[in-house]
Amino acid sequence: MTDSKPADGAAAPRFSGYQLLVVVVLALLQFSIILDFVLMAPLGAVIMPTLGISPRQFGLVVSAYAFAAGASGLLTAGFADRFDRKKLLLFFYCGFLLGTVWCGLAQSFESLLAARVFTGIFGGVIGSIVMAIMTDLFPPAMRGRVMGAIQSAFGASQVLGLPIGLYLSNLWSWHMPFLAMAAFGLLVGLFVAATLRPVNAHLSMKQERSPWAHLLHTVTDRRHTTAFVAVCFLATGGYMLMPFSSAYMANNIGIGLQKLPVIYFTTGFFTIFFGPLIGMAADALGKFRVFVFGAALSITMVLVYTHLPPVTVPIVILVNVVLFFAIMSRMVPFQAMASQVPVPTHRGAFNAISASIQQFAGGLAAVLAGHIVTAEASGKLDHMDTVGYVVAGVSLLTIALVWNMHRQLSSEQAVQKMAAQA
Repeated sequence: MTDSKPADGAAAPRFSGYQLLVVVVLALLQFSIILDFVLMAPLGAVIMPTLGISPRQFGLVVSAYAFAAGASGLLTAGFADRFDRKKLLLFFYCGFLLGTVWCGLAQSFESLLAARVFTGIFGGVIGSIVMAIMTDLFPPAMRGRVMGAIQSAFGASQVLGLPIGLYLSNLWSWHMPFLAMAAFGLLVGLFVAATLRPVNAHLSMKQERSPWAHLLHTVTDRRHTTAFVAVCFLATGGYMLMPFSSAYMANNIGIGLQKLPVIYFTTGFFTIFFGPLIGMAADALGKFRVFVFGAALSITMVLVYTHLPPVTVPIVILVNVVLFFAIMSRMVPFQAMASQVPVPTHRGAFNAISASIQQFAGGLAAVLAGHIVTAEASGKLDHMDTVGYVVAGVSLLTIALVWNMHRQLSSEQAVQKMAAQA
């Protein structure tokens, strides 16, 4: 099924009580994973001088998680559809929590780098399992709203996680936010274990005997190729901009570190509401239409953000709010569209490979940004405008790729309708 609007007069399907509980579970898991990533951005302004590392080294710390997650996703893709998704989820989530504790105990660049690799091996797979569970339990007509709710976890991570993380960092050290996040993650894991039912309907379907053949067929399927390339390009923006956001605002725009929590809190507060609204719009208006709107707006706002002169806090908040609204308007409909590409027996592998590609591309983007951006003796970052141009150019290519994916899905739906009428 493809990205289509509901028939005139048809009510959007409603969530059952258990489906609402599943949305909460998936949102909490996504909150944990996103918080682990976004914490690195604001803490970068503290970690770099404390450990005495350069922007290039910090970019390597960020990309290490991505590369490890990408490799892990590829290695597990062939087996991803052979287990109950709940059990697979809990296994990788436990490893993710151990890695988070390690990050909190790191005392050097080398130790932090190793901790991020370990965390990435486990944490990078969780998002793909969440996507597979979402696709298994919700029909396409609901997925825009589900993805919107799940992605609102990004805003929640900024409203709740980032201010608390920065506060703990200022009160004790940059280690404390990771330890606190691990404690929170333990509670989330227990909640998931107690409430989520087994997700194993795919196990009753015919499976390929060899996991490696399953991986190869998923990678080489032409229906999947366009989505994989689009994911690669979509990952560029976040990984090129986010690692240096706090240092950029503090040293280029002139926002004091003590004011950053206010900016993140306010931006995140609005983002919590953006996700569900964008999801409803995607289900009602068409996912591709909403994606194009978000992509165009994100290009504009990235260029604005990377050319900001020293301005006041309210202006920075306004720019950030609109920027994150644009990013979510692009990501929510794309993920809902991509969920329609694989068949049930390939969902786990497809999402694992998609996550791997996202992480590899994000890691390369972080390394590239680390080579583009340089720091002056005063701490000011140079060449952020170049990063903005690169992100904008890649976003234009992404629109063309997603249009092609939308066209393929529409053709498949037309063939299905003709077969049903025959």
